[in-house]
Amino acid sequence: EPTAASLAYGLDKKSQDLKIAVFDLGGGTFDISILELGDGVFEVKSTNGDTHLGGDDFDHMIIDWLAEEFIKDEGIDLRKDPMALQRLKEAAEKAKIELSSSTTTEINLPYIMPVDGIPKHLVKTLTRANFEKICDKLFQKCIDPCQKALNDSGLKVSEIDEVLLVGGSTRIPAIQQLVEKFFGKTPSKGVNPDEVVAVGAAIQGGVLTGEVKDILLLDVTPLSLGIETMGGVMTRLIESNTTIPTRKTEVFTTAADSQPSVEIHVLQGERPMAAGNKTIGRFHLDGIPPAPRGVPQIEVTFDIDANGILHVTAKDRGTGKEQRIRIEASSGLSDEEIRRMRDEAKANEEADKKIKEKAEKINAADSMIFTTEKQLKEFGDKIPSDKKSEIESSLAKLKEAHKNQDLDAIDKALADLNTVWQSASEEMYKTAQASGQGASQPGPGPQEPGPAGNQKSGNDEVTDVDFEEVK
Repeated sequence: EPTAASLAYGLDKKSQDLKIAVFDLGGGTFDISILELGDGVFEVKSTNGDTHLGGDDFDHMIIDWLAEEFIKDEGIDLRKDPMALQRLKEAAEKAKIELSSSTTTEINLPYIMPVDGIPKHLVKTLTRANFEKICDKLFQKCIDPCQKALNDSGLKVSEIDEVLLVGGSTRIPAIQQLVEKFFGKTPSKGVNPDEVVAVGAAIQGGVLTGEVKDILLLDVTPLSLGIETMGGVMTRLIESNTTIPTRKTEVFTTAADSQPSVEIHVLQGERPMAAGNKTIGRFHLDGIPPAPRGVPQIEVTFDIDANGILHVTAKDRGTGKEQRIRIEASSGLSDEEIRRMRDEAKANEEADKKIKEKAEKINAADSMIFTTEKQLKEFGDKIPSDKKSEIESSLAKLKEAHKNQDLDAIDKALADLNTVWQSASEEMYKTAQASGQGASQPGPGPQEPGPAGNQKSGNDEVTDVDFEEVK
């Protein structure tokens, strides 16, 4: 596996001799290997690790944190109920993954457990900082095997030339920081850590069968690629230094009722807001059938071929309509311009972070306002008048905070609105139970629509869109 990882990163093509550390942290095990490459031959100098350390252990820490929080609130241990425990496991893994790319995530599990006949909901916000705090002891367990592997190899940290990351758990920022601090250099991240061993094994298989005569060093994307989304945020689909060819698909939706079209604004750069990055193309997907906000499912795909040509496709899952552009100059930037854009992103990191957090909070408030109004229309006649008044009052405060873009007021209004919704749903549940009805009830807070199923419908209509490429 360490040799395969080195092949996947193309290290066999470098002219000089190399000393390589392969840091492999997966779902259940951790392995660290020290290799030496000379004259195209890999020699494993030492290995170490922990067979009981991985992503599953981080999940368990989140599960325990959630369970303890629920005990504080309700006095019941969710881990003793198999159904509740399964939901905790799924939520914990999802939260862990989200915290690799976001600084905070909301864990929302409605109707997790009835208490005295009243349904209880688990709604908690987990920050990346708190996640790192509760998992810190596990993260630190990675250090000792690294030191032992180095000692066994007879090498010093300063003698390691390359550090490679393998395994999905190496996506966790705290793990990457720990590796960088221990080895004193930034680890290579150009290959998908979940696929790196398979890629290397395929290369080695090709060499052994004679199908691969000359292994070429794979090219990488110099800057991140993405699209502009609500609030002027750049949502990345392909990260910088990703090996090409590569392909990534994500699903987006509309921001307004009966929205007939969406604009796909293709961006390149490392800044979190669209305005700070380079526009490399724009096009529209038209003919979206009238539907409430959040219902249409727009599938956006970025596909970079081996020649570095970027193909961007937008497809309405409901109608099958599809539009696309082909961008040949997906970089179109000199090395100096790329370096300047990276330096600007680093210099403005703190300021950009605050701007993005503001945009995300405003987006969250906008989403809550929309879904609250929607649920009031749907369940308004079932909500007790006093509870309905509380919801409307909290909603008015949230609207005012959203209008003024007051972030502290938005945070407070969101929390208040979630609280009154939970109280209202409990009242509705008791009323329905007393009358013997089983009508559906809203959750503790309005929910965004989830992704649609893999349905195909309508005529698949593909249109090549004319666009002006920005130089």
